Amino acid sequence: MNALHRHVGQLVVVGFGGYSVSAELRALAREWDLGGVILFGRNIEVPEQVAELAFELQELAHEVPLWVGVDQEGGRVARLRAPFTEWPPMAGLGRAGDVGLAERFAAALADELSAVGVTLDFAPVLDVSDEAADPVDHVIGNRALSADPDEVGRLGGVIIDTLQRSGIAACAKHFPGHGETRADSHHELPVVEHPPERLREHEMAPFRAAIAADVAIVMTAHVLYPALDDERAATLSRTIVENILRRELGHQGLIVTDDLDMGAITGSQTVEQAAVRALDAGCDTVLVCGDSIERHAAMLEAIIHAVEADELDDRRIEAARVRQQHVKARFMGGERPSRPLSGKALRVRLGTGLHQAVAAEIARA
Repeated sequence: MNALHRHVGQLVVVGFGGYSVSAELRALAREWDLGGVILFGRNIEVPEQVAELAFELQELAHEVPLWVGVDQEGGRVARLRAPFTEWPPMAGLGRAGDVGLAERFAAALADELSAVGVTLDFAPVLDVSDEAADPVDHVIGNRALSADPDEVGRLGGVIIDTLQRSGIAACAKHFPGHGETRADSHHELPVVEHPPERLREHEMAPFRAAIAADVAIVMTAHVLYPALDDERAATLSRTIVENILRRELGHQGLIVTDDLDMGAITGSQTVEQAAVRALDAGCDTVLVCGDSIERHAAMLEAIIHAVEADELDDRRIEAARVRQQHVKARFMGGERPSRPLSGKALRVRLGTGLHQAVAAEIARA
């Protein structure tokens, strides 16, 4: 493995199939020093298996540990189900408006995630959305904390700070704001027509709070904002990623794409093309949630080709790699565990009476 392969691999987080590490995933990790993986229901059977899988995944790392990530927001977007605590939608936490409750929620969530070796939660959602105006099956809807941007920022900042003080990297999503969309970016490219002033004062306000809380990662939205860039979705827009998020708002952590294998992106280009364009726009990490190892390898090769053809500046790769290393050291700089938790030592951390009481309090709000 040459240095360029190693550096490019660090910028990619991928999905995979099965409850254990396959020979194909092992070979991919051997050839490319992968940045991390994301777990879905297809990877989750029982807590002991998840803990063993996370441990096995870390064994694939070369020098820098892998992100073992999961979407564990609460409500309908939660990959870890009972006996893990099943958290209500975050709109309930917004209705409660209680920072103490937000802190207890995030501390309990972090404890359960860390028990099974998860190091990154792709949460919280910082989109501003009125649950009453959005049906439950809307792409954001009750995943959002509130329709009030200040309240989203206030509660979101507490969740981020608590998760991260507990050793779990948080990911604020979806910048610069997905809450006003009606189209689902899984299937098509949504468009938000608000003027720049409104976007900065309303949609972006919670992300300012997240950055003030030193959030590790911000995820971009596959949404077109014509007032900011009338050609490219936010994920692929240097204006939005580099000029606004990085320079104007001052985010110093990682910037990750939403899943590139979504209709909002693949309706106009290949995943390989999108990966190159996202990195060129200023994203540090490319997320592809599908389980095809062959397609992941093709995407990695496409990034290498773009660098070698001078279509992608190798200084972008180096800057992203250094940033990746810095953020990982912050959360995974300690000694790796000698073995995963199992049996009673694991089960006593999950779905505890205290955690269930916090979930019930959110549900009652």
